[in-house]
Amino acid sequence: MHDLVIRNGTIVDGTGAPAFTGDVAIDNGRIAAVGMIAAKGKEEIDATGLLVTPGFVDIHTHYDGQATWDAELAPSSWHGVTTVVMGNCGVGFAPAAPDKHDWLINLMEGVEDIPGSALAEGMTWGWESFPEYLDVLARMPRTVDVGTHVPHAAVRAYVMGERGARNEAATPDDIAAMARIVEDGLKAGALGFSTSRTVLHRAKDGEVVPGTYANRDELVGIGEGIKRAGHGVFEMASDLNPCAEEFEWMEAVSRETGMPVSYALLQALGDNEGWRDQIRRTEEANARGARVTAQIALRGTGLLLNWRGTAHPFVARASWLAIAGKPWAEQWAALNDPAFKARLLADPVAPPGLPLNALSNKLFQGWDSQYRIGDDPDYEPPAEDSIAAIAAREGRDPAELAYEIMMEDEGRGFIYLPILNYTDGHLDHVGELLAHRDTLVSLSDGGAHCGTICDAASTTFMLTHWVRDRSRGAKLSLEQAIHRQTAHTAAAYGLFDRGALKPGLAGDVNLIDLKRLRLLKPYLAFDLPAGGKRLLQKAEGYVATIKSGKVTFREGVATGERPGTLIRGPQSAPLAMAAE
Repeated sequence: MHDLVIRNGTIVDGTGAPAFTGDVAIDNGRIAAVGMIAAKGKEEIDATGLLVTPGFVDIHTHYDGQATWDAELAPSSWHGVTTVVMGNCGVGFAPAAPDKHDWLINLMEGVEDIPGSALAEGMTWGWESFPEYLDVLARMPRTVDVGTHVPHAAVRAYVMGERGARNEAATPDDIAAMARIVEDGLKAGALGFSTSRTVLHRAKDGEVVPGTYANRDELVGIGEGIKRAGHGVFEMASDLNPCAEEFEWMEAVSRETGMPVSYALLQALGDNEGWRDQIRRTEEANARGARVTAQIALRGTGLLLNWRGTAHPFVARASWLAIAGKPWAEQWAALNDPAFKARLLADPVAPPGLPLNALSNKLFQGWDSQYRIGDDPDYEPPAEDSIAAIAAREGRDPAELAYEIMMEDEGRGFIYLPILNYTDGHLDHVGELLAHRDTLVSLSDGGAHCGTICDAASTTFMLTHWVRDRSRGAKLSLEQAIHRQTAHTAAAYGLFDRGALKPGLAGDVNLIDLKRLRLLKPYLAFDLPAGGKRLLQKAEGYVATIKSGKVTFREGVATGERPGTLIRGPQSAPLAMAAE
């Protein structure tokens, strides 16, 4: 008798092979059999009419603090994710000198828009070294498995102190010390090393992330620590400026260490075709023996604008600034006052002397790039649905229309402002990248950008938009969509023990009703420690999510089962499978 048998489902096994009807049996947390199974199960689930898929593997999250206090790891766990990799973009909380706790929190708050008050209250620390941090993570059972990177910023600050925080050049001794810490972290179980090289990533005080300007010697030197450890992905966020130099050292690190290097690729604001040059350089590097992959997002990367969020179009206007620090009840009363509304709409978009750039202009008055987000969110909206277009058709002031949209649902209305990945006004280029062998589905940022972005639902969006609903271009096959966020992402981090419904692999399974699968409207919750805010988005249509043979969610509701644990290092496939 099996522990669990899932019967009569449409099995999409994660390998990219055609779907088929059959059963899945799980014993002792692992897949025991797939096909037509005669033996009974202690528990059985009828999956007739449902997709049966592996649990999703999300390789770009920022739960580094949340994972120390939260066993559920929402919102990722709400969207079929059973494995997360965190510690991306060079920021995290280990190693951590005792006098650097507040500094690390301020860095994370600035870069990833995670409320510092929530981190300060939620984290109890209890570690200094990176291996000690892993030990703390390992003690908590949870709904998902977690893996992590060693973050460059924390390592730099630990080794170099204020010199590292100020982005001063590292000496050979500094580099050697950083390489040893990275090596020790990887040997203790980290899955990789991460860094940030974009000026968009700044601490709360406005300083760029330590390591942003690290030179080739530092990056290659740290790569030597990865090589000595024998495993590890070198992950980074970068402006890729200058592009040729960035690709030169990425290729060098990969070829000299034999390890993969993974970078974020996004269509830049005002640069429709730059991504083509980046993917070309990736191809060329790999042709010369490197292992370079581009991490891609599934939709426009931008902001969700709301009165109580981090940003909205009126955030720099004088009338708003006068009430910005007041309790929501007082703000709401003002927003409902016609006299206040008239003053706010008459204000200049920003205080005199405040320099405006392409990004701030998009936020303050880019009505042609802003869209209402309703009960059925559209993340590939046409130009005719923009606030500018609607206002023109109705003969209205677009700023007033934006004001009224955010007033909907008692001030819970949202505006979607895609900034990156939507310069063309469609997602055709994402479709091209999804078909490319050198890309990875990534950049969900689960746990981060709490007041601006809610992309942890990307796994659901892959199925609803790219497989079922897209009307403005080509779709993706169901089999490829599942493969790209299961076996493919798992293999990128050496996690060959999961990502497919094959005997011996992890019993991580989703049961999905594709016909009724839908993303719900985002909402702002204040449920982090200290009442910290975060944007959340739920889904309908996940009948069950199973982690290591235990049902963790039924119809989107947590069951209380906590079979998830810390992943320590790469995981091999069972010997029987490896021999196939």
